[in-house]
Amino acid sequence: MSIRILGTGSALPSRAVTNEEIAELVETSDEWIRERTGIAGRHVSTGETVASLAAGACDMALRNARKSADEVELLLVATCSPEDVAPCAACQVQKEIGAGNAVAFDLNAACAGFLFALHTAWAYVESGIYRNALVAGSEVLSKLVDWKDRGTCILFGDGAGAVFVEKCEEGGILGFVQHSDGKKGGVLTGVGRPLDNHWFHLNPDGNYLNMDGREIFSFAVRQIPKTIEEALEKAGIALGDVDLFLLHQANRRIIEGISKRLGVDMARFPMNLERMGNTSSASIPLLLDELNRKGELRSGMRLVLSGFGAGLTCGACVLEWK
Repeated sequence: MSIRILGTGSALPSRAVTNEEIAELVETSDEWIRERTGIAGRHVSTGETVASLAAGACDMALRNARKSADEVELLLVATCSPEDVAPCAACQVQKEIGAGNAVAFDLNAACAGFLFALHTAWAYVESGIYRNALVAGSEVLSKLVDWKDRGTCILFGDGAGAVFVEKCEEGGILGFVQHSDGKKGGVLTGVGRPLDNHWFHLNPDGNYLNMDGREIFSFAVRQIPKTIEEALEKAGIALGDVDLFLLHQANRRIIEGISKRLGVDMARFPMNLERMGNTSSASIPLLLDELNRKGELRSGMRLVLSGFGAGLTCGACVLEWK
């Protein structure tokens, strides 16, 4: 028994911010940002919350799956930027969409959070506790970013993506792995903060997200190919039989490095980070929904999803599209 994805959804803040606008805040340029990251723009909250974005993405995923909210049995939200300690974002989403029959809670594995939540949903369904789940990744990272720090403010964006999954006897998730290395957690850290960015309620005080970019790059390019190969081995799938690799959208150079390490052509690594930036746990489901909406995912396609982030955490899963 496994789970298959029946529907996808996404939600973005209405405010889009270009590299040129970032260049008005810190010493940088559109050319500099594009060359080093592949990012041209991102969406930034002007009042949208982790819960409101997740609710929008979940509602869309339900409609795409042709399911109603009262059919949902498990509701998981992966996030590292919730507005509230309690109630959790998932319970707020449950209220917003009317999923009164669901059990709801949050998970935090940073940028790998969506995959960890998807694997958690798999475990609940495979054990027979639940038959389906809504799984979302949602972030408002703009409140964690120091908009005077060129090393981080150019990278991140806000948004949410979600999937509706249900049990299946064939196909679906074929294999997955996940890892954590708390000893290296100090290379990417952040504290909870209220919404605070240049476009909404600027507050110059407090701690912000801090990152050692070189260490993150080295970790991702070294570890993710190993993690993907481990997941493929568990699934019994050869590297050459994978149609698409949907990676966490952190940085174009990282994805190119992973592609090179695996020996797989970049054409099989779709990206949307040019328009979204790094949306942490939301990046993989946002990309998945975009490909689904464009009709680029066909029944029987084999996909690899893989993410990495603070913790340090990383994971990968191999799935067969519905």
